[in-house]
Amino acid sequence: MKRYLLIICLLLNACANLPTAIKNPPSNDISYTQAIQNVAGYKDAPVRWGGIITDVENEQNFTQVQVLYYPLDWEGEPETDKPNAGRFVFKTQEFLDPAVYTKNTEITVAGTLIGDIERTVGKKVMRLPLISATTIYRWPVYECDSRYDGYGYNPYYTGYPYYWGDYYWPFARPGVRYR
Repeated sequence: MKRYLLIICLLLNACANLPTAIKNPPSNDISYTQAIQNVAGYKDAPVRWGGIITDVENEQNFTQVQVLYYPLDWEGEPETDKPNAGRFVFKTQEFLDPAVYTKNTEITVAGTLIGDIERTVGKKVMRLPLISATTIYRWPVYECDSRYDGYGYNPYYTGYPYYWGDYYWPFARPGVRYR
């Protein structure tokens, strides 16, 4: 019972800390597909997009981040189990440390579509939508100690089949990262 209470508290806490611009889409939410087809027609429109970081470039006065676009779920988190639709770039006046905003980090950005920008991906030159970011949210990755992942764990029971060496078998998977 305590385990479920802890999970519920963590989920409620995670939802409470989301910025409003990330939690709630703009009133006239423009999809990535619409923007790609007519970037000039949607210039200065508010957007909320997300995905996985592919590149971070820090200039003297701004940072540009290239993101592999994924659709967002109901709370604004990228759904990486669905197919991606392309890439976009967002620009911010903040310094985003490449050690923190690393490649493959999930991110959601709210801001204004200001046009497009030319980028080279491999040897192909592409025109990608450019967003002026007002809110940036980096999604946390939760890691669990696999010995205590909640399946079959009983601190008072040390017999077979649950206890095997240093972890609880067959349910624990050492080295697995949970999301």
